[in-house]
Parts: sequence; structure tokens; C-alpha cells
Amino acid sequence: MSQSDRLAGLFVPNIVPLDAHGEIHEAELRRYVDWLIDRGVHGLYPNGSTGEFTRFTAEERVRIIEIIADQTAGRVPILAGAAEANTRETIRACERYHELGCRAVAIVAPFYYKLSPSGVYAYFKEIADNTPIDVTLYNIPLFASPIDVPTVQRLADECPRVVAIKDSSGDLPHMMRMIAAVRPQRPEFSFLTGWDAALMPMLLVGCDGGTNATSGVVPEITRKLYDLTLAGRLDEARDLQYRLLTLFDAMILNCEFPEGFRAALRLRGFTTGKGRQPQSPNQQLQLDKLSDQLQCLLAQEGFASEPIGGCPINEAIDADQLARIVQGVVGELKKLGMA
Repeated sequence: MSQSDRLAGLFVPNIVPLDAHGEIHEAELRRYVDWLIDRGVHGLYPNGSTGEFTRFTAEERVRIIEIIADQTAGRVPILAGAAEANTRETIRACERYHELGCRAVAIVAPFYYKLSPSGVYAYFKEIADNTPIDVTLYNIPLFASPIDVPTVQRLADECPRVVAIKDSSGDLPHMMRMIAAVRPQRPEFSFLTGWDAALMPMLLVGCDGGTNATSGVVPEITRKLYDLTLAGRLDEARDLQYRLLTLFDAMILNCEFPEGFRAALRLRGFTTGKGRQPQSPNQQLQLDKLSDQLQCLLAQEGFASEPIGGCPINEAIDADQLARIVQGVVGELKKLGMA
């Protein structure tokens, strides 16, 4: 793979709209795909965590890719989530997604059973040696066995099919150590961040793009943030990162993931339906309250009208959190002799 073929840009981990019976709402999913592409996303990432892949059957996961591949029609590349419970089913999914024309697959490290680094290596090696499609490692230690830097480096060295890693740990130094370990030997290897709260800093230290759930709700903002950062217009990019952080925190911290993102997408005009994870009455009440907050945040960006009763007066943004992130970036760069 040449550097020009590397995975780069914003790949959207999309919500799957559901109908009144909890089934895949195909027409709305197709409309959503067109909407995302029209707003400048670089690629699509179905069957990810935001797409609730564990809450669909294997047949439904394939059907989701079939619909998206057909609707996309080659306009943007597809990074298909192919995380199954074992290597055989994962390889079978990889083969089908290759047939459907996907650019690559993203595979999470083994979940349920916590494996050692040696076990994680063996798992990915088995898949990479037996799949016809390029593989993106998916590190999400909150839910699955972590992928450490030596394992990433070893897989990159030994497996040509392993072409990228998506890291959702939010750990900036970990991302920097991976880039420093792998890029000298594999300059075409791609690094994608799955942590919306640090998209700008991750891009600044060398990430090629992101798979960010917020892109599925406000693709206009994340695409502009990406473009401004790469253009070196950092003051403007920093302002967008602050605003993105506020929306991201509201969607991810106040309810069961990814219900906040589903609620926000509904406010952007899509029939998303109820998620398949049952909600208690108290959870539903909290989600209703969150919807008003999200409507206010989207109204500030011009993407929705204010709710009945209006919105609270904005308070000044506290820059401390992003300042700490930036200081951490500079500190790590100095340690590596890069600043």
C-alpha cells in the first residue's frame, strides 16, 4: 500500500436508524448516508461502537454493510466494523465485506476474555494472515483487551494486511508512542483517533484522521476542525475543539452510550427510533431532559431551533481542560526531542 492509499480523514461511525418495530430503517439509513457524504465526511465506518454492532445479529451486520455500500456507490471509502466473537466468524465477515467493496475492516481486540499481549498478537495475526482485505486494529481498552505499543509494532512489522490502528483510549502519549514506534518502518501506516474530545491535539501529533461519533451528528463542525488544523489555522481550530468538546461531553456523559448521539441525530431531522438497549423509566426521563440540553447546543451552532421555554444564557467556556491537553502534547514532544 502506498502513502496515497492510506486511510485518512474523518470516517463516521454511524448510528443505525430503527423503525417502530426496532428493525433496520433502510430508507432512513440511506438518507443518512447521503446526508453525511454531502457534508464532506471522508469515509463511513458502519458496525462500530456507535453503530451498536453487538446489538445486531451477524446477518443484520452484513445487511447494514450491504445497504451502506450500495448507497455509497464508491463515493467515499468504507471502513467496515468486522468485530465478531472469534477468528472464524471475523474472517468470514472480512471476506463478505471485501466482496462488497469495502476499503478495509476495523477489528476490535478480543472482548469478554481479557487476553495477554501475546494473546492479542496471536488473535490479530491469525486474522491478518487469512483475510483478503486490509485490517485496522481497534484499541478500545474500556471494553476489550488493550493493544499495547509493542504489539502494534510487531503486527505492523509482520503483517502487510495490518495497515492502520483506530485508538479510542483517549491516551495522547500512547498514540504518540505508537506513531514513534511504527511510522519509521511503515510510513504508510495510518493512525486514527476515536476520541472526539482530543481530535485537534491528536491531529497535531501525527494522526491521519479520526473515527468520531460526533461526526455523525455535526459533520460540518468536525470536517471544518479537521481542515483548519491541517491548514495550521490553530486559533480557529481551537475554538471549534472547545465547542465540539461541550457537545461531546453532553452526549456521552449523561446517558447510556450511544443514546445521546441518537437523540442529537433525531434533533437534526432523522427518524432514529429507539435503541435496542432497554431503558428504565428513570433513564428515559434523563434522556428527555438531555434532549432539551442537546437542542440548545445544536441551536447555538444553527442546526436546530431553541426548545419551548428557551435556553440558558451561555457561560464563558472554561479553557483549562484543553490547555492541559495542549501542555501535555508539548511536554511529550519535548521528551521525544521533537520540540
